[in-house]
Amino acid sequence: MAKMKIYCVTNVELKHLEQLNLNLAGVGNKKFKKKYISSLSGKNIQSKERNYSELTFHYWFWKNELKKLDKSLWVGFCQKRRFWLQSKKKIASFKQLQKYILKKPPKKWSDYESIICKPIKIDNPKRMKLLKRGYKNLLKDPSIIYDKKKQNIKLHFDMHHGFGILDKAINHLKKKNERTLFRKFVNENSSFNPHIMFISKKKIIDKWFKSLFSWLFSCEKEFGLKNLNGYDQQRLYAYLAERYLSFWFKKNTKYLEWYWTFFEKKSNS
Repeated sequence: MAKMKIYCVTNVELKHLEQLNLNLAGVGNKKFKKKYISSLSGKNIQSKERNYSELTFHYWFWKNELKKLDKSLWVGFCQKRRFWLQSKKKIASFKQLQKYILKKPPKKWSDYESIICKPIKIDNPKRMKLLKRGYKNLLKDPSIIYDKKKQNIKLHFDMHHGFGILDKAINHLKKKNERTLFRKFVNENSSFNPHIMFISKKKIIDKWFKSLFSWLFSCEKEFGLKNLNGYDQQRLYAYLAERYLSFWFKKNTKYLEWYWTFFEKKSNS
């Protein structure tokens, strides 16, 4: 029977997470109890956590833990408010999350190399938001306002994380062919697989992290760390990784899009 290990990254200790069958990983400046894996030991990028968010743990895992795991093990990542599910379900309570959270790899996964989140659509932005945040794009091409095909990943990134940032970042990919294909991907697609969540096996995970961090560290030469502020840009490297994940796993693996949910526990849920 195939086995699976899911790591859940959080920046705060949460009791309800401790009641789920997850491997908890703490990132950020707070001290965590032993139940949470720390990203402070070994090779790490803790000093960049402000800008890399959950990727701080992903890097630590890649450099310090991945080599210890069996090559046949399914290894996945989720977040404190986003979880993998067994099937398509609406989760309204913690009891439901406990019942329907993914506990083992389904048999159909044996035909695939990677699992990524079901996509979210980002076309059809609100008119006022498009005018306010996307005015530079509209000046270049006014047809964006009514042509849904042009309301793509690139437009969405320009609107929310800085005009031209994604284009500049793509220029830092080492291979010309990959630059061309990724640029085409963000210009032709109006949905992506969110949250830097994936499930795969050792060999592919190593290739993914090698490609990802090589690119992001190169991007640092352009964007730096200290001057990235506010919700839109502080976590820039996580936002870049989120878009790149959709492209990379689809290009390099036999992938399956899978069910996930947003859930934030309230005192009475």
